[in-house]
Amino acid sequence: MIYILKFGASLLMPPGIFILIFFIFAYILWRREEKRLAAVLVAVNMVFYLLSTGWISGILIGSLESKYPRPEKLAGDCIVMLGGGALAGTPALTGDGTLACAAESRLALAAKLYHQRPVPIILSGGQVYADSGNEADIAKRELVLLGISPKDIIVEDKSINTRQNAIYTSEIMREKGFKQPILVTSAFHMERAVLNFQKEGIEPVPFATDFRVGQPQSFHWNKLAPSPEALEDSTLFFREKLRSFVTSVITF
Repeated sequence: MIYILKFGASLLMPPGIFILIFFIFAYILWRREEKRLAAVLVAVNMVFYLLSTGWISGILIGSLESKYPRPEKLAGDCIVMLGGGALAGTPALTGDGTLACAAESRLALAAKLYHQRPVPIILSGGQVYADSGNEADIAKRELVLLGISPKDIIVEDKSINTRQNAIYTSEIMREKGFKQPILVTSAFHMERAVLNFQKEGIEPVPFATDFRVGQPQSFHWNKLAPSPEALEDSTLFFREKLRSFVTSVITF
């Protein structure tokens, strides 16, 4: 009964309500003998519906997240944590501003890795928008609160995208003599992050976090209910694939 109620509720909220409305429009067009237009609307709406289901979005985003399994042996001469968003003006234990959820997950993993392998941590990420905080600066403040010495934290606070993350971090690595970074970022983002570092002549050790789907995935009929979270995951998949393609074909 719970799953039935959840499925029904999903049709009363976006994107489910829009999918339902478009199917009703298609039915009206079909009754008016505008069958070709109705068929096109149904086809487009079906694609939109499937991309809004946890079943399809899980398959898509899962294919990104499973590409780089955790290494069996932890090796590397530095830890590189890529920024994942920050909020200015939000309350923190000390200072001003907090990291977004994805960035907090990355920070937690970077801290755990440091305690297993105490090598310098390079925090890469600047201030993207006027109302967002400086990612690397906030991350450094939080790492210090977790007991990591400031002398082991290196801040790269100029980059505002993954390409710049790789460029500016690589410059720091060359200056410091680092050769093999342990790369920490969200699992869905790892493929593009690795590609960008490879373009800088660096082969990182991928260490993903912030997973969005479990592995292996199982099917449940309630995963056919449309949801904004599933649509977001599907969008993330196509965005990552597009940006990876652009990175691979364009010389910066």
